[in-house]
Amino acid sequence: MWSGPRTLSTALMRSFASRPDTVVIDEPLYGYYLARTGLDHPGRDEVIASMPTSWRDVVRRLTAEPVPDGKQVFYQKHMTHHVLDEVDLEAFAGLKHAYLIRDPRRLLASYARVRETPTLADLGLERQVNIYRRFGGPVIDAADLAARPQKVLEALCAALGLAFDETMLRWPAGPQPYDGVWGRYWYASVWKTSGFEAPGPADRRPQAPLAPLPPHLRRLAAGCQPFYDELNAHALRPGERLGPADPPPA
Repeated sequence: MWSGPRTLSTALMRSFASRPDTVVIDEPLYGYYLARTGLDHPGRDEVIASMPTSWRDVVRRLTAEPVPDGKQVFYQKHMTHHVLDEVDLEAFAGLKHAYLIRDPRRLLASYARVRETPTLADLGLERQVNIYRRFGGPVIDAADLAARPQKVLEALCAALGLAFDETMLRWPAGPQPYDGVWGRYWYASVWKTSGFEAPGPADRRPQAPLAPLPPHLRRLAAGCQPFYDELNAHALRPGERLGPADPPPA
């Protein structure tokens, strides 16, 4: 699952972790990304110490057989900005690919609460588009997932050749053993949840008002928009399109 930050990606990982046939891994290239770029993220040293920092070692683990823990499905939650130019994407060619997107204005409003001055490279949208152009695969929008979780998950599972399991709609609240050590900095909101937000009357959630972005984030959102639009045009939308909703940060 290729996504950017603040896209409901951690909730979606919890959804798949709830399946009895699935094992998940959380952002396995994060340690490599931080070690290679030298960027100062919250908990940087702790993250690097907690996982392999060679992308080749990571990819070998992600593509090895059999699936870990005797499961049938290996769900890999990736941030696309962690895939630097030197990473050989062909190493992932034998896997199934899917994409999680979010309106960049809402993505940035959430992201800036943790890091105030993100760049286009921090968000990974251009890389996400390039991966999609290379491998294809189903696309889902965080707004649709928040508005109609079961319908979207059913469509996503069908596109991936999986049977939908109702356990995907609920998970235990609080930290989980598969969370990366960075969870304390990024996952506070999702730790309070035990499932997707209720859709509300008539299966529709109202969209939360979006406060105006500061000028530097407005410019960045405009730069992100073409990449989002390209992927959004391919998003799975089972049944009636309900309009956007604002998912909780993840």
